[in-house]
Amino acid sequence: MTNPDPGSADILVIGAGIVGLACAYEAAERGLSVIVVERDAQATGASIRNFGHACATAQSGKALEYGRIARTTWLRLAEEAKFWAQRTGTLMVARAEDELAVLEEFAGLRADEARMLTPAEVAEHASFGPGVVGGAWLPEDLRVDPRESVPKIAEYLAGRGVRFHWSTTAHEIAPGKVATSRGVLRAEQIIVATGHDVDRHFPGLAAEHGVQRCALRMLRVDNPTGRAVEPAVQTGFSMLRYGGFAECPALPALRDRLTRETPELVGIGLNLMFTQRPDGTLTIGDTHSYATTLLPFEDEELDAAVLRETAKLLGVERLTVRERWRGVYASAPEPFLAATPAAGVHVAAVTAGVGMTTGFGFGREIVERVAGR
Repeated sequence: MTNPDPGSADILVIGAGIVGLACAYEAAERGLSVIVVERDAQATGASIRNFGHACATAQSGKALEYGRIARTTWLRLAEEAKFWAQRTGTLMVARAEDELAVLEEFAGLRADEARMLTPAEVAEHASFGPGVVGGAWLPEDLRVDPRESVPKIAEYLAGRGVRFHWSTTAHEIAPGKVATSRGVLRAEQIIVATGHDVDRHFPGLAAEHGVQRCALRMLRVDNPTGRAVEPAVQTGFSMLRYGGFAECPALPALRDRLTRETPELVGIGLNLMFTQRPDGTLTIGDTHSYATTLLPFEDEELDAAVLRETAKLLGVERLTVRERWRGVYASAPEPFLAATPAAGVHVAAVTAGVGMTTGFGFGREIVERVAGR
């Protein structure tokens, strides 16, 4: 199906973040005409404010399924759209015996997707402070540069005939049409992929599914060790945040110990991890706080905690900050929101902070439902 009318298409996608781009890509792959509406001049939301870590291995259930699909799509798109993406793996660092116990159980669950490391093997990948007792290697996970890859994908899709309406706000969404700040656009099927802003268009749906906004504090710092760090690096705090580790019987003991020893860090939802950017600096983070409406005031202690704990992990006294930012993503009790609030109108949102990991798998399923396999 194609439509020569510039104001209409087979599928109209609202939102040019990773889920919106995934839906546009899958629709284009099926030979459908596609329009993408994005309120900003370029994507500036969660899709570019993250670690650039496609951490499929640590997921569970549908997230694991989507993440495995997304790996293949990421690598194919990187070649076609000319951006950097590599199977760099994830390095899980254990600094206590209970963390090591969780990793041992997890490695048993993931077979070829995870293997245990000695302290010496951990040190081959990156430099850390004292106390590392071992770790695990998740070789199938990917890394991308989100600041590069997201605009490159949009550029690539535009080259394939996907029509982008940048700096265009969707005012009214109804079956068969979307009234925008630049006029009415029409499509047989409409996919609303606006992430945490789903409540701007469908507040009742968002309330029904318990959608909130999750705010993150992240920073870019100089690399104090000078070493190149290929994989994403995660810690015991990370194990509290991913569904795959929740399947491990040893996790409650780890959670109890971290909560007892560092209640302030567990309380701010610390996920102590980092990735290295192409310029050698490190993206570090992150913290998590939840609300339907986020207040604009930033607590300096959140950044201080991330800096302090990352410095301790790396075994250095202090870190030099180059950038700070707030990330925001949609959060809900269920990790994926797929709903049809009106005929031909479909809402698609990753509501678990793993859009870069799962978006291409989730987007494929959405388009399969909307347009048929």
